[in-house]
Amino acid sequence: MVSCLPYIALKVAWMAGSQLGIPDGSALLDGGTTLRVANGATVLMDGAVIVLALLLTRPWGKRVPAWLLVLPMWVASGLLLPIMTGFPIQMALGLFGGGDGRPVGEGNSDAFLDPWVFGVVYGGFIVQGLALGSLFALYARERWGHLWQGRLRDLPDSPTTPALRATAVAVAGAALLPGVTHLLWLSGSTAGLNPGRAAARTSDFYVLEAVSLLFVVATVVGVLLLAFRRTGRLSLRLPLVLAWAGSAATACWGGWLSVTGLIGAGEAADRPMPATTTVYAVQMLAGALVMTLGAYFFAERAAASALPAAADAPAPPSDSRVS
Repeated sequence: MVSCLPYIALKVAWMAGSQLGIPDGSALLDGGTTLRVANGATVLMDGAVIVLALLLTRPWGKRVPAWLLVLPMWVASGLLLPIMTGFPIQMALGLFGGGDGRPVGEGNSDAFLDPWVFGVVYGGFIVQGLALGSLFALYARERWGHLWQGRLRDLPDSPTTPALRATAVAVAGAALLPGVTHLLWLSGSTAGLNPGRAAARTSDFYVLEAVSLLFVVATVVGVLLLAFRRTGRLSLRLPLVLAWAGSAATACWGGWLSVTGLIGAGEAADRPMPATTTVYAVQMLAGALVMTLGAYFFAERAAASALPAAADAPAPPSDSRVS
């Protein structure tokens, strides 16, 4: 909760008209009402992290419906994981003279924010991710830990297995477009990039593309392992973690970049190209498919685990008046 305060304080100050951390000539000074609304939305998003922290630690949090916790946690994972992965690499490159001073996902303006803002805000995001992830892991183990015990080979045959495999293949097919595109951009291609972004490619850009490709691959590997179970000795947790982290980062980061690209688009050279918009839309589609697959998988596991308990329950006392 404390790690959320610097970001919230900065956003509130900017909404109130402060220029703290914003240099002269920054594009943020010309944002107007649209930028204030966007800042308000991100304040609410970081406030939701505080609510999640309370939900994961207070007794009433155990009574919250599963979807009301899992969906926000999935979105939080998707927004924080690329920062937790990419920002330390960008900082390390900066120590050796690489990078351009802007963390994962930021715009291309040379006078965007003062350098100290990135360290404070993104350092807070990393702490949020580590703390929130730890709390969720402990909470989920206590509430749903029985659903991911064992190995892949222990999964029973199910009438929904063909649908599970069809969905996994659909995810892999959908992930092909963003995967190939991020690989092309990582290799130096400018296909589908707007002129502004193509001209501003630095080591930070390539870190972002490498991280994006990593999570796309993690998504595909996770769902295919879960659906086809070719390595039966593998722990069930590994494909579930890969599918969760990969789909969350791929879908939510794609959505975030789509929104920020539209909000931050000023000059024609900075507007998102149709190819880029399509890639991010397909990323969101792939993530939605994984979430659907996961929901059915865990619902089926929960129903199967409830059957033995119901069978072992004592029979109700007989009533002699009935006979």
